[in-house]
Amino acid sequence: MTTFGTAPDASLPLPTVLVTALSDRFGPRLSRGESVRLQHGRDESKFPPAPPDAVVFVETTEEVAAVVTLCREHRVPVIPYGAGSSAEGHVLAVRGGLCVDLSGMNRVLAIHPEDQDVTVQAGVTRLQLNRELKGSGLFFSVDPGADATLGGMAATAASGTNAVRYGTMRENVRSMSVVCADGRVVKTGNRARKSAAGYDLTHLFIGSEGTFGIITELTLRLFPVPEAVAAAVCAFPTVAAAVQTVIQVMQLGIPVARCELLDALTLKAVNRYSKTTLSEQPTLFFEFHGSTAAVEEQSVLAGEIAREQGGQDFAWATRPEDRSRLWQARHDAFFACLQLKPGATPFVTDVCVPISALAVCIEDTIKDVQASSLPMPLFGHVGDGNFHMVLLIDGANPEEREEAERINEQVIGRALALGGTCTGEHGVGIGKAKHLVREHGQPAIDLMQVLKAAIDPDGLFNPGKILPRPA
Repeated sequence: MTTFGTAPDASLPLPTVLVTALSDRFGPRLSRGESVRLQHGRDESKFPPAPPDAVVFVETTEEVAAVVTLCREHRVPVIPYGAGSSAEGHVLAVRGGLCVDLSGMNRVLAIHPEDQDVTVQAGVTRLQLNRELKGSGLFFSVDPGADATLGGMAATAASGTNAVRYGTMRENVRSMSVVCADGRVVKTGNRARKSAAGYDLTHLFIGSEGTFGIITELTLRLFPVPEAVAAAVCAFPTVAAAVQTVIQVMQLGIPVARCELLDALTLKAVNRYSKTTLSEQPTLFFEFHGSTAAVEEQSVLAGEIAREQGGQDFAWATRPEDRSRLWQARHDAFFACLQLKPGATPFVTDVCVPISALAVCIEDTIKDVQASSLPMPLFGHVGDGNFHMVLLIDGANPEEREEAERINEQVIGRALALGGTCTGEHGVGIGKAKHLVREHGQPAIDLMQVLKAAIDPDGLFNPGKILPRPA
């Protein structure tokens, strides 16, 4: 697969005295090997690899603090790394430096069933956490599809299929421990369900993409496992009919847990990749949670709305193994779409709009699709107004690159004009910074720059991400 984008900024090699100090402290957990560096200098984005100068594998908050202190002393950039599943180049070492791999910080520290929360190290993954919660009657709700680390999910403000009912990482982190630029460890928030004590530092760090500090521990909100769960798929004659169904379901306040849209091209790819036999038409994936009676009521109402829009009868998946297979197929949609054009570079859009504007945004976007020769499957978390297109291009073909950029610009411009955002869940990374002024306005960007300069005065935390470094 060919990648494209700007070349990494020039960087200086790591100072010998820093390498010696890190080697003395971490021994074989410090690597300068090419394969390890390359692994930590790429993600799921369209951007070319940008490997760090070295990788250190940490296991405690104290070790992270020691690394940050040494790097600050020698003015070396620090790039946090979890699972490498980001979609906007968050882990790329565009200015060189030291990658801090937190995957070894993978302990669940405390489960509090009576308070419905859990404290974990940042390297714990979402699937690992839910395995450890099995039998407790609780689960962690944020499900971006990839088995990402929870620290990385907080850093990128991840969401996913469950966000329409349970919220994103912003709503599900109660407190965290963060290593700041001077090596101090800051504890934000607490385990109480609400607090009016001072500035909300927790939400300052959520979505900061490693540019303010390194998250090492988190306390997360949990939810009771619902008494009844039912999943269903419903095919529609057009994408517009499916979207209108979603809008009516949400405006009526039907508390669906998941509501996903896949267009016909995506369904074709999913059937091939996941060996499913779903109807290759625009399709909604629903999931309903609650008591048996509530689930039945929700599904009946949603079904009636779907039929009014020309939808077929719901095809149900009620057994846990059938539901898991269905949602795994949904999560595999991105990788399935890559097979539509083997070897292609995926250029992924990620806009989100108010639910009332969803139909207009998607209908006008479909016109972009129809006017282009590029394959562009469309899918997304339409229950909260977030959808994606995967533009499959030949990364070595400048005309296809330009077309993808143009279409992405059109989709983003349309979303912003409708009161939406350039990124619903993937984050800014190195690809979306140019859209932030239009979305937020220059005064807000100036304030963000002030915060960055105050929290990270040397600009060493994940440089080149979210905001350009002040001139």
